[in-house]
Amino acid sequence: MGLVGVQGDGNGEMALSLGSKNKYKRMDSELSDDFEDDASHHHHQLERKKSTRKYVLACAIFASLNNVLLGYDVGVMSGAIIFIQEDLKITEVQEEVLVGILSIISLLGSLAGGRTSDVIGRKWTMAFAAIVFQIGAAIMTLASSFEVLMIGRVLAGVGIGFGVMIAPVYIAEISPTVDRGSLTSFPEIFINLGILLGYVSNYAFSGLSVHINWRVMLAVGILPSVFIGFALFIIPESPRWLVMQNRVEEARSVLLKTNENDKEVEERLSEIVAAAGISNGEKNEEKAVWRELLSPSPSLRRMLITGFGIQCFQQITGIDATVYYSPEIFHDAGIVNKSKLLAATVAVGVTKTAFILIATFLVDRVGRKPLLYVSTIGMTVCLFTLSISLAILGKGQLGIAMALLCVCGNVAFFSVGMGPVCWILTSEIFPLRLRAQASALGAVGNRVCSGFVAMSFLSLARTITVGGTFFLFSLFSALSVAFVYKLVPETKGKSLEQIELLFQNHNEWDGSEMELGDAQHLVHKA
Repeated sequence: MGLVGVQGDGNGEMALSLGSKNKYKRMDSELSDDFEDDASHHHHQLERKKSTRKYVLACAIFASLNNVLLGYDVGVMSGAIIFIQEDLKITEVQEEVLVGILSIISLLGSLAGGRTSDVIGRKWTMAFAAIVFQIGAAIMTLASSFEVLMIGRVLAGVGIGFGVMIAPVYIAEISPTVDRGSLTSFPEIFINLGILLGYVSNYAFSGLSVHINWRVMLAVGILPSVFIGFALFIIPESPRWLVMQNRVEEARSVLLKTNENDKEVEERLSEIVAAAGISNGEKNEEKAVWRELLSPSPSLRRMLITGFGIQCFQQITGIDATVYYSPEIFHDAGIVNKSKLLAATVAVGVTKTAFILIATFLVDRVGRKPLLYVSTIGMTVCLFTLSISLAILGKGQLGIAMALLCVCGNVAFFSVGMGPVCWILTSEIFPLRLRAQASALGAVGNRVCSGFVAMSFLSLARTITVGGTFFLFSLFSALSVAFVYKLVPETKGKSLEQIELLFQNHNEWDGSEMELGDAQHLVHKA
């Protein structure tokens, strides 16, 4: 009996042992299945993340192509005007008008662009801008007189006005919150790329005959707008514009392509619908957009001061004078040879383009405001030093070296902050229902100041010298530091709808945002 009992116990243990093994085997199998499911889900999320980022990046690049046109025109005209003056025998006043009129006329495109983009959409407004510019560039290329050249310049200006106004708005509206700053800086990158291409074009074609070289320089500017036609088959319409048209399902479809997970898509869509004033498919009654802009609420007034002010400061600090008239600046410093003058401008273009790439990398990491501090303070120092250098050092090797260093330093500091952040801010601070037309107002301020600077630089330089003119620019740049300190909030990491609330609750950012200490910290890190 004892033996049997032992055997019974032994069988029982064996049975228990076998049962336990089967249980662990089932548990291992379940854990393995769960792990495989998690791994598969994680892999799917990574693939979707990569696909989404590539798609949004492609949209931002294609939307920014119009800005190449502005940059190219600015860069190429700085050299082409030398040969236009020689070929068509235009006066100094006509030269100023020819250079500056594009900025003044582009404000008409910017003003009309806000309303146009609300009616036909952001995407087709970009297409219209490219077509108008192409016509203008073709007329300029074939011009046989100053008057015909001006007709082409006016059309090109209208096209550029549409383009520079709508690109940042479109990119801000399709971008995920985390990448919005860097992606919205793309238009400024492409402006800088266009400027560099314009400088290179000047240098490359300057060896042709005077009657031909400036025409070829201007004709090359048509090429970027051709690519915009292909872009229309790739980029989607802005989801925020689609919601304003009550096409919510189409907006959801676009958001699914531009955001990494479904939960975020629904959150963004709800915020957009609320911001657009739509509830259950019905639009709430709102004041007419222009009435609201002309008699703004306190929060909208703060937005307009910030957006319009930063756009004006971007130009009255003299960046367009530096870019348009860099050959004249270097000539004043002592460079006489035309080929060497154009080679020096290429160095300026390379510097400007290189530093805008740095800004793109930093803007969503350190924020908008520290970059603006570094930019405005650095520009003030460079502009002041350039004015002293031109006034005191005269036309020697040291004077040439200092002029080149200060001009390159000025465009570098501009590209790190004031250049891209200006457009980022104006594309993200305004409410959805007003965004296009309020951004258009900011662009108008930018273009008016740009035109004023471009059309008065030569006359001002003859009156108070080139050095005196840049001293004046340094004073405006110093004022821009105070403006940034007092009136620009930090918008990094906030959705467009959260930024709107930020201005409604002004006290929230009075003492809690990044100030000068953050800029100093950024400089120490660099």
